[in-house]
Amino acid sequence: MTEFPDWLAFGQPEEGVRDLDAAFGRLLWRRSSQAGELALRLAILCSARLAHGHPCLDLAALCAPGEDAPAAGAAADDRSGPPPWAAGGLDDCLAALQAADFVGGGDGPQPLVLHGHRLYLARYWRAGRRIREDIARRLAWAPEPAPEPARIREWLDAVFTGPAAETPDWQKIACATALLHGFSIVTGGPGTGKTTTVVRLLAVLQGLAGAPGLRIRLAAPTGKAAARLSESIAGALEHLRGGAGGALGGALARVPSEVVTLHRLLGSRPDTRRLKFHAGNPLDLDVLVVDEASMMDIEMMDAVLAALPAHARLVLLGDKDQLASVEAGAVLGELCARAEEGHYTPAQCRRLLACCGEAVPEIRQDAAGTALDQAVVMLRHSHRFQADSGIGRFAAAVNRGDAPAVAALLRDPPPGLSLVRAGPHAASEDAWLRDSGILSDTGCPALFRVLRAGPPEPHAPQPVWDRWAREVLSQQGRFQVLCALRDGPWGARGLNRRIESHLRAEGWIPASAGAWYPGRPVLVLRNQPALGLANGDIGVALPVPDPGQDGPAVIRVAFAGATRGAVRWVSPARLPDIETVYALTVHKSQGSEFDRVALVLPDRDVLLLTRELLYTGATRARHALALVLPGTDELLRRAVVRRTARAGGIWNP
Repeated sequence: MTEFPDWLAFGQPEEGVRDLDAAFGRLLWRRSSQAGELALRLAILCSARLAHGHPCLDLAALCAPGEDAPAAGAAADDRSGPPPWAAGGLDDCLAALQAADFVGGGDGPQPLVLHGHRLYLARYWRAGRRIREDIARRLAWAPEPAPEPARIREWLDAVFTGPAAETPDWQKIACATALLHGFSIVTGGPGTGKTTTVVRLLAVLQGLAGAPGLRIRLAAPTGKAAARLSESIAGALEHLRGGAGGALGGALARVPSEVVTLHRLLGSRPDTRRLKFHAGNPLDLDVLVVDEASMMDIEMMDAVLAALPAHARLVLLGDKDQLASVEAGAVLGELCARAEEGHYTPAQCRRLLACCGEAVPEIRQDAAGTALDQAVVMLRHSHRFQADSGIGRFAAAVNRGDAPAVAALLRDPPPGLSLVRAGPHAASEDAWLRDSGILSDTGCPALFRVLRAGPPEPHAPQPVWDRWAREVLSQQGRFQVLCALRDGPWGARGLNRRIESHLRAEGWIPASAGAWYPGRPVLVLRNQPALGLANGDIGVALPVPDPGQDGPAVIRVAFAGATRGAVRWVSPARLPDIETVYALTVHKSQGSEFDRVALVLPDRDVLLLTRELLYTGATRARHALALVLPGTDELLRRAVVRRTARAGGIWNP
């Protein structure tokens, strides 16, 4: 057998190519040794792009001079033109792939698919095609018999009482939209009322359906997001039930508050990709609501749609501007690409007006709007922070990619926003740790202050201990350090060690304490169904009496329970996969909110540092954001202008 060419022997880090991708190329070479070098290189690069979240290789972008960098994870402003081996241009690339027998059109056994100017691994092409076809069917679906608009409006008026926060009331429009379509999306920034909207929607659906009601399931991509949604829905239901009686009270009683992870919903099994529920064994439900849908990758979206019965409604909730999924694709981002402008047809506007009494502004209307446009609604008014607040103005400027506006805000920060110089730019490490709030009275020490202030008597009943644990957990959720990176001195792991060291030096952690000390916040790194814990759950180590013993207290880790107000106590011995979490990566923080956040950037430029990461980290804060900058102002500018530029092609291939 002819030896592999040198360029095919190993991965090439300068092009973002791993050994795994080179191995894929060698497999193709063995099966088709006559394939040209250009086709093989493009196939390898397509595989490499997948590791950075790109479901395909965009050949037009790759070949455009100065339009794309050769690195697989390159972002939108890191462009240096095509790699030398693709210098022949787009036509040569397309011709080489069309001649390769390992490239097909999607219906054959070929491992790669060429569609237009995009090259896909066949598995992702087929998943994308199924997603498009399923959503198109659900967009065309209408309930039979369709409720009269007057009846829909009667129910919507019953759940939307009091003055609206904005004109028109986009929450009410979102509910009406979801009632008219088998597939719908409610997008919007943090605190815009997505959860409140969906609770009202579900109450109306149950009211229109009558007894015994619809089978409704609620899900989220992660355990942390599921717990957060469950708590939010329980709170929204409690608020709506306050003055509700009669038919509305009955409808609200049929709205569930239990939220599960998507993996649990679909019946994932250990050590296999097979799921219990799929097209041949669909879920037993009428309505599925998925929160934090920006975290759903292509394969998860495909699996969810496959498992849905044909008659079931799917409602997605999420922020289109947040970080995309860890795995391949930015599905919600693609589906919501036109949400800002609306693009509602005149016919849709008339239907919405009849169903909810809200008139869509002319600026959001478009006679050429697509079927998907009619099913997507963007909420625009934030209840978490005001648009003119420091956090709101910073988040908006970052989202626009407006680096000069960000710089101007940080030169003279409004209330709730601050810039803290760290690293070589700070007077001392103590100074920036205190200026950012990390070691201030309201930062990490506050957790230990609450812990020390209120431990119950040793023989106090369990509810008293649970109440104390909830107070500590509540304090832990008020302040959080967020990082762009996981490793390195300015990553979560490095900062956790530094913060813990300072807390020991100041006496908050006993000098003699080992790894498990009272007040240690920990993050669960792996789903543990037997303990009722999921990846991303946060708990705090607390000293509690040893049952049946009069000796010293033992350490137990308290986690918020599945139901509101409940506490789950777990022995540290049963928690092998955890880490200290004074600092948390922005990726892990999605779905959370805190009163105050210290957002720590790295001291060097990395492709992971994008405007989506800045926006997501900043909008975790409700009241105060401290941006910690160990590097230069140029690093911050690059982060603001750099977008997560994932190759698309899922909705419009």
